[in-house]
Parts: sequence; structure tokens; C-alpha cells
Amino acid sequence: MEIYWYLTAPDGHQPWTASGSRQVNYAYFQQLARAVDHLGFTGALLATGAHDPWILGASLIPYTERMKFLIAIQPGLISPTLLAKMAVTFNQFSKGRVLLNVVSGDKNTLSAYGMHLDHDARYALSDEFLQVLRPLLNEESVNFKGEHLDVENAKLALSNGGYPPPPLWFGGSSESAQEVAAKHIDTYLSWGETPPQAAEKIAQVKAKAEKHHRQLRYGIRLYVIVRETDELAWQAVDALYATMDDKAIAARQQLANGSDSVGQSRMSALHNDQKPADPRELEIYPGLWAGIGLVRPGPGTAIVGSPETVERTLRAYQDAGVEVFILSGFPLLEEAYRFSELVMPRLNLSQSEQQPDNSFTWGNLWDRPLDPEEKPR
Repeated sequence: MEIYWYLTAPDGHQPWTASGSRQVNYAYFQQLARAVDHLGFTGALLATGAHDPWILGASLIPYTERMKFLIAIQPGLISPTLLAKMAVTFNQFSKGRVLLNVVSGDKNTLSAYGMHLDHDARYALSDEFLQVLRPLLNEESVNFKGEHLDVENAKLALSNGGYPPPPLWFGGSSESAQEVAAKHIDTYLSWGETPPQAAEKIAQVKAKAEKHHRQLRYGIRLYVIVRETDELAWQAVDALYATMDDKAIAARQQLANGSDSVGQSRMSALHNDQKPADPRELEIYPGLWAGIGLVRPGPGTAIVGSPETVERTLRAYQDAGVEVFILSGFPLLEEAYRFSELVMPRLNLSQSEQQPDNSFTWGNLWDRPLDPEEKPR
């Protein structure tokens, strides 16, 4: 099991409200990255958002030692050759800590960048893009001519510096998206569907990958609301739910209107854009709450409960075939600490992903004998 955190604005206690939003600037990103780095997370997702993920990630390399940077890339907005050059440069400088999350996007967001392709055409472009990108990351030469790309004599002038080539991650629920993943991708990602739904989708992608003689890893993107007890966790849900007013819900709906993303439609179906009086009506599976999808685009499901409940839910996903979890909470900084303290010790992570030795406490200071040479201050 690998646990990644989230490193993308907006943030705050209720970032869909003006009063609950937090200023997210470079100093804050440094805090977040250092927390992810030393709390034992495998890495963090730098998603598409207000900040450019490449500039953000590169600027945080000196503030981290072990965390991996899962950086979102969008075919069609950049040349695959230039993207490979950027990725291999990052791989060298970070000592092999970059991962690439291929995001095909939807027509609503991409039209602002001057890209106007329908759903299936975007995945056809992604397929061509990855046929060029992957060999370049592997330090090979590429000649390719397709419907969308025409690349001649492409080869990077630099290597990965002895580190493995950056792995490729990808999400998409449609048939065309799954086919692209099966052909090219190392880790396939889903948004916050239930463990049975995740198992069904994993089986579909696995069958497609086998036709290409490939094996993939599988991951999922979720929120998490963990407290010392289930009751306290659901009280935290109640507090969040009270801030989800009609204005916040309408703003999210406006973002999703006209989207051709199959994943987004699957997320919206979990709550049907309806806010019932009781937030527990949006519990779609034991310990899984779909309410965040009312006010946030993309993945909108949260694991809710005590450390025991959260672990049980993570294990249910693991039994369904999920190996990688990308999690977040509100606010990102405080909830990273909370999750690392309450849940991470229960997960039996590999040695490289365990928390460092944080054995110092104030109690240890006062309980130990005072060295005669040590003067109180």
C-alpha cells in the first residue's frame, strides 16, 4: 500500500467559502511539501489547478528529500518531446522522484487553452502522445506520424542520470480511456467510487491490459475525514455540510455543466446534485460519504470514521485490487498530520514509506536523567 497526499490549491477549512479559504502561496506549499516528506507519505499529487505543477514541483525539490512528485501533464497543451525533456531534467535533479499523471481533461477546461477536441479525439491524441513520450523517457529515438502528431528524429540530449524513467499514471472511466491505459500506463487511477465499483473497473482494465500482455497497478483518489471516534468524524462531516450552501453547490454545478468527462458523471451520480437534510443520506457505502462532490469538482468521496474505520475501508479497497491511495483533507496541512498520526501506524507500510523516528517528546525530555554537564535553560 502506498499513500500519497495532495499538493494543489484551493485549501482551507471550507475552501468553497470565502471565510473558510486559506491563502495558498509559496511559503505554504513549502510547509505542505515538508510535511508530506517527513510524515512518511510516499509522495504527493500536484494536480492541474491555479498553479503550474511543473514550476511548483521543481521549486520544492530543495525542500524535500524522499517524497515523490506526481505531476499532472495534459497531452495537446505541450509537445511530447518538450515534456520528455522537462520530465527527465526533473528526474535528474530530484534523484528519480518524478511521476507523470497523464490528464486528458474535458472540453470545458481545455477550450480555455485553445484546444477543441471531442471526448474520443482527446483519447486518440493521448494514445499518440504516449507512443512518443514513453520511448523518449526511456532514452530512445522516436519517429512517429499519426493523425494528431508528426514527430521526426526526436531524441533527448540528456539521460535520466541512472534513475529509472518516470512512470506513467492515468485516469479515465470511458472505454477509450481504459484502452489507452491498458496499452501505455503503469498505474491506473479511479476517483472515489465504492470498493465494489473499483473492483469492477479494475477487472475491466486488467482484462484490456492482458490483451496487450501488460500488468498495471491500480490507485484511487479520495478525501479522508478521520477523528478519534466514528462519532467525532461524523460531527466533522456535519460541520462541513453546514457550510455547503446553495451558492457553493451552484458554483460546482456551473463548472461541471457541459462536461463530457465520464468520470465526472459517475461522481455526480453518487449525489445527483441533491443536498438532503441529513448528510448521512449521502453515505454510499459503510464509511464512504459522497457529500464533498456537491461543492468540489472531480473526486468527491470521503472516507469517514475512526482510525479503525478508515483502515477497514482502505483494506476493503486493497482487497478490490487498489495498491495506491491519493488522499487529502481540509485543511491539507493539519489533516496530513492527523492522518499520519492516527492511521499510518496501522497500515504496515514498507520501511521506505514508514514515518521517521519521532521518538522525542517533551515527556521524554523531563523523564530522562539530567546530564551533569547540561545546564537548564
